[in-house]
Amino acid sequence: MKKILLASFAVLASLAAFAQTGTPWIHDPSTIMECDGKYYTFGTGGGGLISEDGWVWNGGGVRPGGGAAPDAVKIGDRYLIAYSATGGGLGGGHAGRILTMWNKTLDPNSPDFAYTEAVEVAHSEFDEDCDAIDAGLLLDPTTGRLWCTYGTYFGFIRMVELDPKTGFRVEGNVEKNVAIDCEATTLIYHDGWYYLLGTHGTCCDGTNSTYNIVAGRSRNVTGPFLDNVGRDMLEGGGKMVKAAEERGMGAGHFGLIDQEEGIQKMSFHWEANMDMSGRSTLAIRPLIWRNGWPEGGELLADGTYEIISERRGYALELAVDFVRMPFTMRFFRRDQNEPEPPITPVANQKLEDVIDTWPSGNIDVRVCDYMARPNQKWTIEAVPEAGGYLGGPYVKIVIAGTNRALSAVEGAEITTVPEFTGADNQLWRIEQCIDGTYRIMPKAIPGCSEPYCLVSIADSTPTLAKFNFKDDNCKWQLKAR
Repeated sequence: MKKILLASFAVLASLAAFAQTGTPWIHDPSTIMECDGKYYTFGTGGGGLISEDGWVWNGGGVRPGGGAAPDAVKIGDRYLIAYSATGGGLGGGHAGRILTMWNKTLDPNSPDFAYTEAVEVAHSEFDEDCDAIDAGLLLDPTTGRLWCTYGTYFGFIRMVELDPKTGFRVEGNVEKNVAIDCEATTLIYHDGWYYLLGTHGTCCDGTNSTYNIVAGRSRNVTGPFLDNVGRDMLEGGGKMVKAAEERGMGAGHFGLIDQEEGIQKMSFHWEANMDMSGRSTLAIRPLIWRNGWPEGGELLADGTYEIISERRGYALELAVDFVRMPFTMRFFRRDQNEPEPPITPVANQKLEDVIDTWPSGNIDVRVCDYMARPNQKWTIEAVPEAGGYLGGPYVKIVIAGTNRALSAVEGAEITTVPEFTGADNQLWRIEQCIDGTYRIMPKAIPGCSEPYCLVSIADSTPTLAKFNFKDDNCKWQLKAR
């Protein structure tokens, strides 16, 4: 029984490091919406998922109309949902309709929960060179105009303009072709550019699906959308944003989650989640930007790391006395006739060489030059029973080879405690920023309700304070050791 329990725990830890937990079964998920402290996403076939924390997802979302591949956007105090009826080869045809409807809330238990009657904003005929399915919505943050893209491999990807007050198609607006050779498109805006993201490859073939997410960009919301080598998406262009991972096949249906300055996530589905019976599941990953292009990150894997301050490049360490390593000074040979001594590797300092010199109680931390010493190596490991946040599990951060844990304490300071107990102030959320660095935040701080993060207020002094993406004091790098 003990072996079975240990094996089960290992599986849970593996899941926590890879995918959303609960029952995150979904295909073609909409952009994730937050409503009254909960998260919602909708999928093909009607219905959707709900999460209290953004990590554990279960069924319960309600979307009438059935159909396929919905999307969602919040406009003012209402939510606009777009979805497609038939099309996509479903039922054997490519005649499709894009429909929109409103709701004041996404909570099906709210007295205000009531969808408006759906209205058609675009359609395709059975023999048309476009397939009206896979709607994607963008409320342009620069102009307030509302755009909808749609289409599949069957023909062109098209876009139309909608009225952000009514959800109807703008009168007289003519659809425009913007891409081919992809589907499940959507638009996002970043730093003066409009990005068209589409899903390339094959779907609906489980572990054999080749779905991947690509992008082109334009200074104009209606294109042309060119990739990183200048190829137009109307000619099949597209720079890779997210492909398969070792245990996830077929990344499709991009959705942007813009949390705050410097922190963005992307949602999508795996056509086959290898750790969840090969089912289609919701996935959330960091969104990072490299040279002006979006790139899907990966969840931080359990392992041992150096935690490096972006401020100067110093490493987080236990504040213990420096223990010198034995060595022999050899700058040169005094006698050129002496034979060259053999070259032998010098072993790194080991935990057992120094741990008895450390105090037994709480030990403070500091930031200092990295010397590959045991007091500078941290094991980061998901804690499955602790739940998580939007896109990641809570983790413990302990000195490698020990159970000595990094902990937030009163006064918004940090220390290490001799034993990890699972208390909220010993749990951490580690999120990748859009520039590839990391934000490290405690789940709770005794006596403080502010959402503080780990910062370096001086070259050697770590503490907890408000996050500021423009300030390198707030950002950290993690290097596997």
